[in-house]
Amino acid sequence: MASVNRVILIGNLGRDPEMRYLPGGDAVATFSVATSEQWKDKNGNKQERTDWHRVEFIGRTAEVCGEYLKKGSPVYIEGRIQYDKWTDKEGVERTMTKIRGDRMQMLGGRPSGGSDAAFDGGRDDSSTHSVHDSAESVRRSNPAPAGKAIANDLADDIPF
Repeated sequence: MASVNRVILIGNLGRDPEMRYLPGGDAVATFSVATSEQWKDKNGNKQERTDWHRVEFIGRTAEVCGEYLKKGSPVYIEGRIQYDKWTDKEGVERTMTKIRGDRMQMLGGRPSGGSDAAFDGGRDDSSTHSVHDSAESVRRSNPAPAGKAIANDLADDIPF
């Protein structure tokens, strides 16, 4: 029987990404994402619930997260649920649930008013365009006003 472990989150970062590096040199970015839901109870009072999710990216996407995501940033995350178990120094068995991210998309546009940008770690998937191609097509389809030409030239250094 086939199985699926897929998670999609749209929320805001609770803190700046925490960066570390594996012995092989791969970057690891860890951060929390808040998702909220709202509803009205039986009495018509507005209720809200916020859930916090621990998210981890490894590799090039982690580097992008560390460089461009900040506390409060709206973000779209795709990944899978992963459970880690270990025994701490006192001999107590611990568990942690996290989302191992595969794909990240910054939402809300660039501060200069650009569009959303996606980064999928360079997967070779015919249904996913590369980040640079997507950014370039957005620039071509939405030419900048004369005053923003310099900002677009600087955007060429950004990997999305």
